[in-house]
Amino acid sequence: MIIIIKKFVKIFSINILLILLIILSVELLFGYWFDKDNFGPIMREHRMKNQRIIYKNATEEVLYFYRRNYYGFRGADIDPSKIQAVIFGGSVVDERYKPEKYTITGFLNSKLKENNFDINFINGGIEGQSSAGMVSNFKIWLSKLKNFSPKYIIFYVGINDSRVGENILSNEHDGHLLGNEKKAVFLDNLKTRSILYDSSRKIKFKFLPRKGSVKYNGKQTKDYIDNYNFTTYADAKKKYDVDLLKKKHAKRIKNYLIRIDKLYEYSNKINSKPIFVTNIGSTGYYEKLFIQNFSIMQHCIKKKYACIDLAKELDPKIEFWVDDIHTSKKGSKAIANKIYDSIKNIIIN
Repeated sequence: MIIIIKKFVKIFSINILLILLIILSVELLFGYWFDKDNFGPIMREHRMKNQRIIYKNATEEVLYFYRRNYYGFRGADIDPSKIQAVIFGGSVVDERYKPEKYTITGFLNSKLKENNFDINFINGGIEGQSSAGMVSNFKIWLSKLKNFSPKYIIFYVGINDSRVGENILSNEHDGHLLGNEKKAVFLDNLKTRSILYDSSRKIKFKFLPRKGSVKYNGKQTKDYIDNYNFTTYADAKKKYDVDLLKKKHAKRIKNYLIRIDKLYEYSNKINSKPIFVTNIGSTGYYEKLFIQNFSIMQHCIKKKYACIDLAKELDPKIEFWVDDIHTSKKGSKAIANKIYDSIKNIIIN
């Protein structure tokens, strides 16, 4: 009996060893262990996501899938070299809480198609991201995409920039572009370099959405409606002294504009035309947002950048938002129409 057990253990051990050697060989031959453009821990929160979501507003209920593809963009898989245009921003661009067709990006693409423009914007929004994160996007995410050279890049900026530290020039953790925990970063690096793990994720992403459903309520709450109070640009001009705010927020403004210049430079390096768009929430202009938006528009005139002062031009309506910054279906459509009205001449030229 002991001899039989020993033989079994020996055979079992040899088989296990052979399996491990085969796995090691496959990994060394086909894995991404020495690939400098492997994503590693970058974009781990924003790649190959497939979540079933139920969206409901006052008039409809829609079941959809929130998908972020292999390269980190929202929507179906697309080769980076095929991307014609892209839009970056925070959660107000990502809009995972709405079906893709109801997002700013979705409505903008529909408007372009209606008017016979052969161009399609891809959604690169990342929740919580400011221009500090967008600068890091170029450094550690977009630089890994082979032949990524969209003709146009929209940067939808303002609100999240008013919330970052005044000394920040870039931030690789902004919007969880890169994780903060060392252990998680190390494990993510191993996982993405493994051909077996990466392949299993691709299969899961393609065929198996996450279990269960997330529900998003697109209805406006009574509290939101009762407390809605939008400060317009005209109100802000009366309320704030521009020169005083320039001095008070001098460092914040300086570093914000440095980030804008960086985004312009990075865009030019990949032969893309950057278009900067100011954003705004349901409260309208507050001190930091007002002086930031004012400063970027002045900077755009000086530098001859393509800029759209959407925050100033948008005719605010209570039904455009569902909370302080996130837009409703109507709000996203209104913003998309306003962007279209401004960029159609840029695209024609």
